[in-house]
Amino acid sequence: MRTVLWTHIWKCTSKYVVFNSSFRSVVSRHCSNARSIEGKWLKPSGFDTGLKVYNSLTKKKEPLILTEEGIAKWYSCGPTVYDHAHLGHACSYVRFDILQRTLSKIFGINVIHVMVITDIDDKIIRRSLEEKVSPTVLARMYEEDFKEDMLALKVIPPVVYMRVTDNIPPIVAFIERIIKNGHAYATATGDVYFDVGSISHRYGKLMSMGETVGESEETGKRDSRDFALWKAAKPQEPFWESPWGPGRPGWHIECSTVASSVFGSQLDIHSGGIDLAFPHHENEIAQCEAHHQCQQWGNYFLHSGHLHLKGSAEKMSKSLKNYITIKDFLQSYNANEFRLFCLLTKYRSGIEYSDRSMSEARSSLATISSFTHDAQAYMKGHLLCQPIDEAVLWQRLASTQTTVRAALADDFDTPRAVDAIMTLIHQCNCQLQTVTKTTGVSRSPAVFGAVLGYIRDMMEVFGVDLLDRKDSGGADGSRVLETVVEQLVNFRSEVRNFALEVDESAASGVQGGRKRLHADRQPLLKACDTLRKDLAPLGVNVKDRGRTSTWEIARSRRDED
Repeated sequence: MRTVLWTHIWKCTSKYVVFNSSFRSVVSRHCSNARSIEGKWLKPSGFDTGLKVYNSLTKKKEPLILTEEGIAKWYSCGPTVYDHAHLGHACSYVRFDILQRTLSKIFGINVIHVMVITDIDDKIIRRSLEEKVSPTVLARMYEEDFKEDMLALKVIPPVVYMRVTDNIPPIVAFIERIIKNGHAYATATGDVYFDVGSISHRYGKLMSMGETVGESEETGKRDSRDFALWKAAKPQEPFWESPWGPGRPGWHIECSTVASSVFGSQLDIHSGGIDLAFPHHENEIAQCEAHHQCQQWGNYFLHSGHLHLKGSAEKMSKSLKNYITIKDFLQSYNANEFRLFCLLTKYRSGIEYSDRSMSEARSSLATISSFTHDAQAYMKGHLLCQPIDEAVLWQRLASTQTTVRAALADDFDTPRAVDAIMTLIHQCNCQLQTVTKTTGVSRSPAVFGAVLGYIRDMMEVFGVDLLDRKDSGGADGSRVLETVVEQLVNFRSEVRNFALEVDESAASGVQGGRKRLHADRQPLLKACDTLRKDLAPLGVNVKDRGRTSTWEIARSRRDED
């Protein structure tokens, strides 16, 4: 039975906090920002944007204060790539895309968005065994499938996607620091668990949200709440070497490591579906604050509501077999209609998917498109109307602009913003009363041009393309080519690194201890160089940088034209 003596001695100055737990002292570097009692949300120091957002950490709207003026450091959990994405995923990603577009285009904030791709996981391993393909190939295939779906839904990609398998050394180092700080422990079987008891006074900020389902009971855990940071290797599973033996990362640690590798010890905004609030986001907070020894790692947690089918209280989920894939959905509806569907409810509210709700979205879009056509016809002189009360429309436009901006500044209230825009359209349509003769009647095309421009701009902010521009063809083939090239270059890199290994036995017999390569591996090295040279005329440029290789596909003039 483990006995832990808890003693908390907080000594705050403007520079540090000393925390004594189990006779350990650690220094917190962020005490200077503390303006609240232990375990409570600390209002950030920085630049007030003038917006309010619903913060899951406080369960209420808070002023959005960024650590750096005009910059929002935003991290979001990406997909676990073992199957096709469905509408539940799409709803969350599209909603947060709308929020990021709003911050950027309406409020002038540069959003630095980073997303992780979970490409190693229990589900990926199980599916790869079923499909009889490697987990890497399966993950790459569905990663590209996910990116295609996001492109089809017009979701702006993050500034960078970061794969878990590309970040194993940083993850191992992150875990080592948590252990060193006294908040994790390794078992005799090679697993590493986070010690929830070491921060129990601060754990549970998001426990009342989402699905409170923890990890299964496993041997070696000191407490049922403890969760895996590193999982010891099992038969038929991929593994990486670590100080605790071969294994792979736990689910939660990957996000903490990736987010910290880019943003360090302070994150402005973290987003995800409400189902991820607990335990995933809760555990991310615990890991980061244990690693960085800070009082508050993430300042704002934003969560989107579930999407569920009409007549069902359950969220759309693969495990419940009640989902519609994005590809199947796009056979019946388009991206613009889905965005209107998302805009008509608050991002953190649950949303019901049905033919009726999609018809409402389609009808709203048709109303906007119809007004666009009529306004353009009036401006061209093709639509003959009675005299326009121009002063009223100018006033209504100004009022709408004020209302929309205020709505979006109030926790991104898109239903209120869209309602204001639809009301403006109704008011304009009321003025566009056609007549058969217009002799001597004055016209007011400028005000309709201003209204049309504003509505088009706002729809563009929301990602709704009123011009209905299509992506150029050949995108599917291009992504397949990129996946194939990546696999080829990765294989070449492994062969090349094998050929570059030093022959220790030959080096010991050479005067001066000069290192030499294995003579019998030189043909492999030459073959790698030949492949690199042969790919160049085909538009694939491979560059060797020490023991790593990078590649790019050069665009031809025909593609650019």
